[in-house]
Amino acid sequence: MDLELTGKRALVLGASRGLGMAIASSLAAEGATVFAAARNRDKIEGWAAGMDHVHPVECDLSQIAQVDALADSLLADGGVDIIVNNGGGPPPGTAQAAERAQWLTHFEAMAANIFHLNTRLLPAMKERGWGRIISITSSGVEQPIPNLALSNGIRSAVVGWSKTLANEVAGDGITVNVVMPGRIHTQRVDELDAAAAKRTDSDVADVAARSRATIPASRYGKPEEFADVVSFLASARASYVTGSRIRIDGGAIRGI
Repeated sequence: MDLELTGKRALVLGASRGLGMAIASSLAAEGATVFAAARNRDKIEGWAAGMDHVHPVECDLSQIAQVDALADSLLADGGVDIIVNNGGGPPPGTAQAAERAQWLTHFEAMAANIFHLNTRLLPAMKERGWGRIISITSSGVEQPIPNLALSNGIRSAVVGWSKTLANEVAGDGITVNVVMPGRIHTQRVDELDAAAAKRTDSDVADVAARSRATIPASRYGKPEEFADVVSFLASARASYVTGSRIRIDGGAIRGI
């Protein structure tokens, strides 16, 4: 199936590793020109070596000046057709223990500055009458994950923003969707398993085995399995899919 992404310009945030890296690679393989952004440009240059369609960009989402500089640079060259909002998660912890400063710091990087970046890039999409905005959240927005209070709360705000924006721009040929990963085997998931093992004085392998046992597919997902769904949503083939939340979790969320 031709996803008709050749010639499209895509911005993928949080692209130094994990899901962002997999998404950027998938879009590039489909012919899109990908601006892969992250705090650590060197890591992107490492995995993207030899990939002509991938252009590493340095951007720390917690720094509004860098966010605006990224927008300025992209808009000077005509903007982008596809935005993939993705970023690292905050540290684990309970809702009771989370402090006001933590909420403000992580909300700025994970939500407010991303909203601002999308708002700046949106007019160029509207002018062309075509665009895709895809936000990567977490299954925790449907079923809160224990000890991930900051992530559960802030990513839920991204869902509300996405659904509101989807209704506003659907008539402009722009789709806005949320994709929710379950346990996809990335470095981030390994870090969460390690934190859980330390918290419960358990072996990491045992923690991972117990986690896999809760998933009907009986395994963690592969980053490329997740990325290919995102590439479809970014394509012309998904023109009638908007305002949706799509789970990629091996059936882990049991609710209808």
